[in-house]
Order: sequence, then structure tokens, then C-alpha cells
Amino acid sequence: MAHGSNYKVAFRRRREGKTDYAARFRMADLNTSRLVVRVSNANVIVQIINIRPEGDETIVSAHSKELRKLGWLGGSSNTSAVYLTGYLCGKKALNAGVENAILDIGLRSPIRGSKIFAGLKGAVDAGLEIPYGESVIPQEDRINGQSVADYAASLDEEELNKHFSQYLARGLQPVDLPNHFEEIKNKIDEAEV
Repeated sequence: MAHGSNYKVAFRRRREGKTDYAARFRMADLNTSRLVVRVSNANVIVQIINIRPEGDETIVSAHSKELRKLGWLGGSSNTSAVYLTGYLCGKKALNAGVENAILDIGLRSPIRGSKIFAGLKGAVDAGLEIPYGESVIPQEDRINGQSVADYAASLDEEELNKHFSQYLARGLQPVDLPNHFEEIKNKIDEAEV
């Protein structure tokens, strides 16, 4: 006759939907740096993290708020901002002596063309060696904001003010987003990160 229960309470971070311990265990075995891309509604954080027995060690970190300091006027969590934050993190990682990593998307579903893969593409374009399949990367016109510019060009002035009020308030015409994207990417290249 069995007594008690076979029920096991999951770890707190798993219950909160923050950590996939099975995936983390597989990554810990690889003994390599992880490129961690986390996208919220308002911001993006891209980090290079090493797993250590005493706890994770963050080597470098880039936040979409840093793009504002470089003059970024676009959204801080759109596909372009995720790419630029990944690019910035990649540059910082190379300066810190990190040359390769693996992508850690946490509990997010690996959806082709998602923002997380824009962050990956940014880090790869910065010079980091990260294995990935080309099919998961968002299209170039989404990364550089051309799709936003094309959409904005199709709107009349009233609709433009309605849909892009934040861009306009910061002084950015949505049709200028691709040029602004390249300008900020060049500033990241010139900055000593």
C-alpha cells in the first residue's frame, strides 16, 4: 500500500515561466557562452552569459536604452531596435574577448522571423560566431525598417499621425527609418564600446 504523493513541485523559476531547466542543462554541458535575447513590450536586453557552478556570469550586456544615447529615435522594442541591440552586444563581446556563443531563447517559441532572431542576426553581423539556420532570420526589409517606411508612405497624414505619433514626437519621420537605422549602426561601429 503506497503512502504519500508522487507529485513533485517544480522549481520556482520553472513555475514562473522563466527557466527551462532541461534546455539549460543541455547548454551547461557545452561549456560555451550563451547569447541571451530577451524582448519585453518596452525594451530589449541582449547579453553574453557564461554558466558557472557558483552561478551565471554576465560577460557583456546591451540594453535598447543605450541606443537612445546614440541618437536612436525609433521604437525601443521593434525589430530594428532588437537587431541594433544585438549588434551593440556583439561589438561589446568581441572587445571583451568573446568570439563565439550559442543562442539562448529561454522559454520563447522559436518562430521564424521573430524579433529574437533579429537580435541573433545583429550579433552575427557584429562578428560573433553563432550557429543558426538562415531561414529563421527576419527579412532584411523588416530588420532595417524598410517595411515600416513603405507602410508609412501608404498612409495619409491623419493615419500617419495616429499610427506613428511616438516616432513623430521624437522627430523621426517613419519613411526615414531605413536611413536612420544605417546611421545608428554606423555610430555603433564608430563608438568605443
